[in-house]
Amino acid sequence: MSAAKAVPEIYRRLGVRPIIHGCGTTTRYGGSRLRPEALEAMREASTTLVNLDELNEAAGAAIARMLSTEAAFVSAGASSGLILQAAACIAGTDPAKITRLPDTRGMRNEIVIQRAHRFAYDQAYRVAGGVLVEIGLARRTQPFELEEAITERTAAVAYLVSPFTSPPGTLTLEQVVAVAHKRNVPVIVDAASMLPPRENLLKFLRQGADLVSYSGGKGIRGPQSTGILAGRRDLIKAVALNASPNQALGRAAKTSKEEICGLVVALECFLAEDEKAEMKRYHDVCTTIVERLADIPGIRAVVEQDSVNRVLPHAVVYFTPEWVGPSGHAVQVALAQGEPHIYVQQGAHQGGYFDEVAVDPFNLLPGEEGIVAARLREELTRR
Repeated sequence: MSAAKAVPEIYRRLGVRPIIHGCGTTTRYGGSRLRPEALEAMREASTTLVNLDELNEAAGAAIARMLSTEAAFVSAGASSGLILQAAACIAGTDPAKITRLPDTRGMRNEIVIQRAHRFAYDQAYRVAGGVLVEIGLARRTQPFELEEAITERTAAVAYLVSPFTSPPGTLTLEQVVAVAHKRNVPVIVDAASMLPPRENLLKFLRQGADLVSYSGGKGIRGPQSTGILAGRRDLIKAVALNASPNQALGRAAKTSKEEICGLVVALECFLAEDEKAEMKRYHDVCTTIVERLADIPGIRAVVEQDSVNRVLPHAVVYFTPEWVGPSGHAVQVALAQGEPHIYVQQGAHQGGYFDEVAVDPFNLLPGEEGIVAARLREELTRR
């Protein structure tokens, strides 16, 4: 097992262990590696003071031009973007309402959401005083349920685009937009982890979404504590008024001048990259892992990629009825506790269908795929 690298001195001093991150861009495991160009932009920005209102406006305009959308805003991460989405839809640009948040009594404060789209981070909508109104079943929503849920109290309809959260029976974004817009209700989208592919930066807006929240770290590889809100000009104006540096609810989720500049440069780099070559590299990494596991009896090792659940190629290990070895969860725990510490995806609770183990190659450094394959083989063949 080669490809070991020196532990950065700061982590050594703090006693923090390095990991091999085969679990996508999960924030808990460090997100992704900041681009050198973004780091340099942050260093440069740190040397000079500027007016944050002016910088927010200029950075938003630059991002909007890159995305060919009406307007944009740099948030303090995608979850912060959800707070600002809700605040903008509930309080708008009204100073009195902005000051009152999260007290939304007497305001349009209901946010309709499909039950299948309920997830841990929708708490962000409630931070701004939003009241969630669930519709549908766990795996099915019908248009009439959305129509009936929209009332004079409705501020927005929320829509989640994330792996393994939209079973076939749920309403599509286009269906939600058609119903909501007929009642003049905005549709707010959480697409935090859906980059790449780069086409998703515009896809949801073209489908009619009014505000979309993305992570500025993860696939873009900007500062992990940043995000992008893109969409309607009037809603972005409301977002800015509810955000830092104003004395509003969003003040608690401020972005620094360094982070804002770092994200702009990271997005420029992200859009300039060859996505076809990037995907081929990920596919090759996954193929290496799969080939080294394929002969183990009782498993089916494959490379998978699709437009929603595995937007990047993944190396996936499925367990057949003939499997007599450890469970997927046991393998995952063993990898995380072993040396080196390796994190992989496992099971439906972490992006999956059943008990399978999956490796997302996004954060793997050259040579680490061999380490991951060797450790997987070791644990899968342990008796």
